[in-house]
Amino acid sequence: MGRVVITHSTYIEGLIPILKKLASNERIKTVTPAIITKVRGRSSKLIIRVSVITIGGYKAIARKGQSAQEIFITTDMNIDELRYILNRYCSK
Repeated sequence: MGRVVITHSTYIEGLIPILKKLASNERIKTVTPAIITKVRGRSSKLIIRVSVITIGGYKAIARKGQSAQEIFITTDMNIDELRYILNRYCSK
């Protein structure tokens, strides 16, 4: 079981419960939410998508409303497995 690194005081609404579910997967080592930015488009519900492969894992972007937040995920999963899990958790 991995862990969620809580370092900020501000997160996109509804993000932390999803990240805790993600961290409960045995193949996830750490999940670190990072910088929040304002974006032009709007997303009515929380969406998390994998954007870049990093050393030891992936960088994902969470979007809701006019906010976007980077998430760094340390795992040995391949990108398709991670996308499947993220889609499953975000659709609930």
